[in-house]
Amino acid sequence: MTRHFLTLYLSIVIVLAAVSWGQDRLWRSYGSAPESELPQASALTILDRQLQAVPAERRADFVAAAARDTGLDLELLEPQDVAGAATIGGLARGKPVLMEGADGRTWVLQRLEQDGRVLALRYASQPQRRLPEWVLVFVFYAAIALVIMVWLWPMSRDLRKLERSTVRFGDRNWSFDATIANRSPVYPLATAFRRMAARIDGLIGSHQDMSNALSHEIKTPLARMRFEIELARVAADPEKLQRHLDHLNTDITELNAFVTATLEYAVLERAEVALNIATHDFTTIVPVLTESVKRGARADLGIQCEVDADATAVICDVHLMETVLRNLLYNAIRHAARQVRVTFAIVAQQRYRLCVEDDGPGIAEADRERVFGSFVQLGRPAGEKTGFGLGLAIVKRIVEWHGGTVHVEQSTLGGARFVVDWRVR
Repeated sequence: MTRHFLTLYLSIVIVLAAVSWGQDRLWRSYGSAPESELPQASALTILDRQLQAVPAERRADFVAAAARDTGLDLELLEPQDVAGAATIGGLARGKPVLMEGADGRTWVLQRLEQDGRVLALRYASQPQRRLPEWVLVFVFYAAIALVIMVWLWPMSRDLRKLERSTVRFGDRNWSFDATIANRSPVYPLATAFRRMAARIDGLIGSHQDMSNALSHEIKTPLARMRFEIELARVAADPEKLQRHLDHLNTDITELNAFVTATLEYAVLERAEVALNIATHDFTTIVPVLTESVKRGARADLGIQCEVDADATAVICDVHLMETVLRNLLYNAIRHAARQVRVTFAIVAQQRYRLCVEDDGPGIAEADRERVFGSFVQLGRPAGEKTGFGLGLAIVKRIVEWHGGTVHVEQSTLGGARFVVDWRVR
């Protein structure tokens, strides 16, 4: 990075110096006036008019006196003193011309119409820059470049931090530990990289959980199925054979449910999922869905549903939000003692809030974050099958896709209260 910094600094200095030199050359080439517009030519024209009233034999003395009085380098030349076809041709046309003298000096020549002699005035060209002046120009532009590089240095430092963090991340250290100030120009890049690192870390953890779940949720039913097949082969009683076949069917149904839930969760884990966002009437959807789930619940369980009357134009992917509500209801029914309550409201006209709570044992505060992990099942008695631990993980992923949050807290009913919150678009 230091090499790149120095390369950029030297490049800026060299470019600025080259621009200064090129500007100077262009000014010399195109910024000077043509010969007919030279101030020296105007002075010669005025002197020519004055010489018209001076006798021919006194004109040389008049020009010498004018040179002494004005300090100009003036001479009166005879026609034979002028050489060069181009110069002679220009004088013949009555135009002022430039002539390089034998001593290296440049003269502006103007032909007198009275006697053909030529007025000569030394041409004061722009002085050439000397070495100290070029050094000052270089120092000036180097200072400008230094200011630019001082301004760029914090960004260069933060980029080095990002580079080192990326190298560590590539070495399978699945964490982003670069500290970038929020005023840094690369802060948005660091934020995006931090989100990417967290996403990758979550995917790796999810895949590890899935591997562990596969070893249990699939191997165990397969072992039971193999055992039932062996028993069915030796079963002589048709009733026993049918019982073994029913057990096989139960295990197949369990495997199918597990694969379906896993695929649904895997779809939501993909980064390219596109939401089908539209406006929906939750005053109808939430009660109907709640009633649908209630029909499959225990008879002694009461489910209340309260929906804000203004929730007639809720913006979301309704299919995914129905999945959220179903999973939360299934979870509440599984743990509730006698009561489940569903509420939906628009909070301060800026956020939607869906709450599902029960009067069950609740969730310990230490487990309220872990409960949303994939394949996590809390408080399941040994041997009891209550799901695959993907319902709440799916809820969290869907809510995140909507730009919202989900958390669990203590309910006034005594159990757990799941709160889903997302912004009105």
